[in-house]
Amino acid sequence: MGSAAGRVGPGGGAPQRSDAQRNRERILEVALAELSRSPDVPLSAIAKKAGVGQGTFYRNFPDREALVLEVHRHEVRQLVDSAEDLLKTREPDDALRAWMDSLARYAATNVGLADALRQATSATGGPAKPGYSLVVGAIELLLDANHEAGTIRPGVTADDFILAIAGLFQVDPTGDWRARATRLLDIVMDGLRAGAPGRP
Repeated sequence: MGSAAGRVGPGGGAPQRSDAQRNRERILEVALAELSRSPDVPLSAIAKKAGVGQGTFYRNFPDREALVLEVHRHEVRQLVDSAEDLLKTREPDDALRAWMDSLARYAATNVGLADALRQATSATGGPAKPGYSLVVGAIELLLDANHEAGTIRPGVTADDFILAIAGLFQVDPTGDWRARATRLLDIVMDGLRAGAPGRP
């Protein structure tokens, strides 16, 4: 029987070689920054800035749509994974508030990526909001932990939470968005904690 070792593409099961994985992560990091500035940035410019050859670039991302969607998926994965990580190291309400800061960073980035994402999803016929259900799942995980600990008011649903923080996506990412987002999220968090059964 042949060995399963060797290089497998991003959709395969076997891990990529470490240098291939580093190349891929570097491309995604550069692409996020460049696409946020301009949705029409040439792919060759992204490859050059990432320090990889055209062959390496196109092996990972055969076209613009594949790149944009993977950048977005990568951001969503990091946001979603951070919810579980925070719950392992913090009290549930502190984990929720810290995750809200991560959500604010994601929102600021997503505004920059929005045009590129719209172009990619319309070209591929893909979903308008890839990863949305994963983000909702992370919110539910955090809310459930807080309900169990009695650290937020009873009965708050993921839908309630999303409506409450909707203003986050209206904050201008080119202005002093961090300060404005922090103030908004502090107000939301104070409201969530008000009437919590586990608090005095």
